[in-house]
Amino acid sequence: MEIKESKNNRRDFIKKSALLAVAATALPLLKNELFAEAILPAETSPFTLPPLPYDYATLEPHIDTMTMQIHHDKHHAGYVTNLNKALTENKMENVKLEDLLMKASTLPPAIRNNSGGHWNHSMFWNMMKAGGGGTPSGEIADAINSAFGTFDDFKKKFNDTAMGRFGSGWTWLVKQNNKLTIGSTPNQDNPLMDVSELKGTPVLCLDVWEHAYYLHYQNKRVDYVAAWWNLVNWDEVAKRFKEAK
Repeated sequence: MEIKESKNNRRDFIKKSALLAVAATALPLLKNELFAEAILPAETSPFTLPPLPYDYATLEPHIDTMTMQIHHDKHHAGYVTNLNKALTENKMENVKLEDLLMKASTLPPAIRNNSGGHWNHSMFWNMMKAGGGGTPSGEIADAINSAFGTFDDFKKKFNDTAMGRFGSGWTWLVKQNNKLTIGSTPNQDNPLMDVSELKGTPVLCLDVWEHAYYLHYQNKRVDYVAAWWNLVNWDEVAKRFKEAK
């Protein structure tokens, strides 16, 4: 039987064919991208220094350019170099960074300290951005208010914790049993380590080592902490809170 197509039907047929051709090309790429995001392993040794997500001067005037250069290119780079060296010396290859953190108590100090230094700094750079600060909104804001009463109460507790860390260390906001809590860790420890008293998934962190602020603020940690609130990347914090298990 002969089938006669109208002009409209023919036009629709051509459009549908074109759309199917585009979908056939794009779908494998999309599936590969989603597949990669879902199953690719966490960072595996030998480790590399991640680039800053902004220029050295981006966080001025709150954190100066020279501090960012030294902090990233010297301190963080040093943790990566020393971690790779320690892993080679201990004949540990193709290990995941998160696996090292979770068994920190069983590792030599060089691996524990440098793995923590690498992980902590990799997170810290993303906690800040130009034009950051202010107050968060959405789920993370609700969670902060639920846990601490008000945003001001949250900031005070976070500041007190940062100032209360004797010597070098970090201050953390972590998601713990679906609630937020604040704590600190010494040196380059973090809440993912089995040695840490503070447990949970980090969603916000602050480096309170003197090398993070000494060039600009000297020994005035309180001024550094106050200035840092102008940089907090609440979009990143909200994303980590939502993804945290």
